[in-house]
Amino acid sequence: MSRMHNPAHPGDVLREYLPDDLPVTEAAKCLGVSRQALSALLNRRAGISAEMALRLEAALGTSAEMWVQMQAAHDLWQARQQGRPKVRRIAA
Repeated sequence: MSRMHNPAHPGDVLREYLPDDLPVTEAAKCLGVSRQALSALLNRRAGISAEMALRLEAALGTSAEMWVQMQAAHDLWQARQQGRPKVRRIAA
């Protein structure tokens, strides 16, 4: 099974969607979120929630599923870097 190597954080991708001349404060107003919330996402201190994915879908014309899947891929890759947790198999 082939796995993507180190998927991009959604905040990095979001930077590509936002116009270079759009201040974070203005983008946050357009999305209906606080400047702090958007800044945390853009600076990789927060991830994409389902609610934020819906906001991005409406504001950018993207799909909410794209953002949620991107976040899941990033989170799963990060978790795999920590190694497999110690668990016992559950017999069905």
